[in-house]
Amino acid sequence: MGRFHDAWRRAAVIVTGLAALSWATVGPAYAAGPAAGTVAAGYSHTCTIRADATLWCWGGNESGQLGDGTTTGRTTPERIGADTWTTIDAGTSYTCGVRTDRTLWCWGSNRWGQLGDGSTTNRTAPVPVGGGATWSSVAAGDSHTCAVRTDGTLWCWGFNRLGQLGIGTSVYYATSPVMVGTATTWASVTAGFAHTCAVRTDGTLWCWGDSTTGQLGLGILSYTATPAQVGTATTWTGVTAGYAFTCAVRSDGTLWCWGENGYGQLGAETTYQTTPMQTGAGATWTRVAAGFNTTCATRADGSLWCWGNNMAGQVGDGTTTNQYAPVRVGTATTWADGFAVTYHTCAARTDGSLWCWGYNPAGQLGDGTATSRPTPAPASFPA
Repeated sequence: MGRFHDAWRRAAVIVTGLAALSWATVGPAYAAGPAAGTVAAGYSHTCTIRADATLWCWGGNESGQLGDGTTTGRTTPERIGADTWTTIDAGTSYTCGVRTDRTLWCWGSNRWGQLGDGSTTNRTAPVPVGGGATWSSVAAGDSHTCAVRTDGTLWCWGFNRLGQLGIGTSVYYATSPVMVGTATTWASVTAGFAHTCAVRTDGTLWCWGDSTTGQLGLGILSYTATPAQVGTATTWTGVTAGYAFTCAVRSDGTLWCWGENGYGQLGAETTYQTTPMQTGAGATWTRVAAGFNTTCATRADGSLWCWGNNMAGQVGDGTTTNQYAPVRVGTATTWADGFAVTYHTCAARTDGSLWCWGYNPAGQLGDGTATSRPTPAPASFPA
């Protein structure tokens, strides 16, 4: 997978694991508190949209992924610009978001055109994507990005070596958005390291790209370069992609995962799975987010649970032991819709506070330090 693949693995060795994030949802949203898509985490940076729609970022900034016009890292949250935002997502070293006027903007690393601005130049401040189009959501992977427009069409750009853009393999990388098929019924999308999955408005689930560890859920160990339906279920409500695995929720509150499982990221002691496997049976799950090799999800009672790679304490259970089944994070029942996980995890509560834990050498926990921690503590926003 070239230089980016090597860089990803080198970074992973630091904490012995190997993310990009998105979110999946089922059931009613909380009446108060941050919504899904308002917290994003890359390898070493974090961004969040606060209740007043302002955007704040902190952590590592070597590629400009904080969007403040510099390459200077921050250990506490800093407001980015004066605009207002509706949704945000972070790739490994870049960030994309949709503003309240439905325009799409990206910034940070751009080696493979993942910012979508027609270039391969890193950007330290937000640049517009897609001309005058209006967008509803965006998903950032390691080096490819996908987004859904308000007309229900799906567009992808960036690296495409394994077909992760869903447009075939004749294009090695695309520096501007390319439409995926002709469907106008896409509801949400998520981007992993080299695979992509999306849900349509009819509740069907579709995946494409790399499936060498079964992460597409199609029962194959190869790849496919155009969208393929996962099973026949029509009750999928959202999907989230980690490095080489995927998790999704259905409308009945069940949670399903598949793909690579070397760290327990599927939520069970098993080998890799090439088709969806139910996780956390007996509970009603509301949202799930997948990171490099770690997964977190909320239940209907407002509790938060995590599992998988825990070498940096990103599971939040006070240990650095990998977990092969969901373990509860503290005792709070006020976790809201917004949360994201990589080698560090950040999650919002219904009172609007943001809590972070895990790996912290670049200040990505937002507490003013570079000290890692295995349990949640609030990020330090200015008064």
